[in-house]
Amino acid sequence: KMADHHAADPHDYPPPPDSGGGVVGGAQRKEIYTYKAPWTVFAMAWSHRPEPNTQFRLAVGSYVEQYSNTVSIVKKRPPEGGRSGGSADSDASAQIYKACEFDHPYPCTKILWSPDTRSGGSRDLLATTGDYLRIWNVADDGSGRGTLIPTKEALLNNNKNSEYCAPLTSFDWNEADPNVVGTSSIDTTCTIWDVQAQTARTQLIAHDREVFDLAFAPRGRDVFASVGADGSVRMFDLRSLEHSTIVYESRNLDPLLRLEWNRQDPNYLATFAVDSRRTVVLDIRVPSAPAAELGGHAGCVNAAAWAPHSSCHICTAGDDSQALIWDLSSMTQRPVEDPILAYGADGEINNLQWSASQPDWISIAFGDKLQILRV
Repeated sequence: KMADHHAADPHDYPPPPDSGGGVVGGAQRKEIYTYKAPWTVFAMAWSHRPEPNTQFRLAVGSYVEQYSNTVSIVKKRPPEGGRSGGSADSDASAQIYKACEFDHPYPCTKILWSPDTRSGGSRDLLATTGDYLRIWNVADDGSGRGTLIPTKEALLNNNKNSEYCAPLTSFDWNEADPNVVGTSSIDTTCTIWDVQAQTARTQLIAHDREVFDLAFAPRGRDVFASVGADGSVRMFDLRSLEHSTIVYESRNLDPLLRLEWNRQDPNYLATFAVDSRRTVVLDIRVPSAPAAELGGHAGCVNAAAWAPHSSCHICTAGDDSQALIWDLSSMTQRPVEDPILAYGADGEINNLQWSASQPDWISIAFGDKLQILRV
């Protein structure tokens, strides 16, 4: 069921601009698909590659506090005869099935599919971070049932001299050059990798303390930003790594956990601090002062994702079991007080992803469930 906050208050749900009309209201609002895993779901990623006979394809990673963890690839069968199912259908959950799974040492801190979607590419690549950066390839197993065979392609390690490794907290795959991946680590460094050569191009000390996230600027191959336990957002350019720019420092230098770059307007970033109920939107042209601060959550924020197709929409999710969509189109004139859309999940939301290839769909993770919502 859609557990809307203030469900009796219809003004919470105008259709967001440039969403293609009123898909928020009416029957389509009920389109929700749930996949129940045998473990707590944390990492997840939407595939970018269009697939025949598959409406959705996502990778999901387990969060089990032990060495042995799992990554599953799940798919949703397309609606029969064009009928769009959803929560109204008793078989809504059965429509999502596990296409394959593979073992992963320690929980994945992040999963991403390769942004290289050239059709006919022989390899269908997926990357994960945890103790190391690993690249995986999944291929159809030829059974005709839509199931897959996973293969580990590479384990990338820049610290061959030591028996210890510094865990990787996150990574990003460069969309302009899919041969480049950047990772962030608790050892204060970021590493830029050449995927084909399986070597590190460069490693730099990025922060004074642990680095928690890294993201490349959209539409470029050289600029990236990172956040970390020192409370700063820093920007780097691969063409001149001797300099970095501190774009923002949090109040009291509270650790910043995640960094999300606006996919349509590279001037804007979003971040949030540990145990904070607020998401900070930054304009990199105006360092130090946030362009907006989004409240609305009654528990700490755990994830944020920009709309892939709109520069002024962002979704945030947190421990209050809420996923909130915000319209930032007027943030330069006045503070953004309220979200335009709210969804109440059945548990604390640990992660959130907005599908780049199918922008009407958002996925959230809470407890042992992956839920796919139509926005």
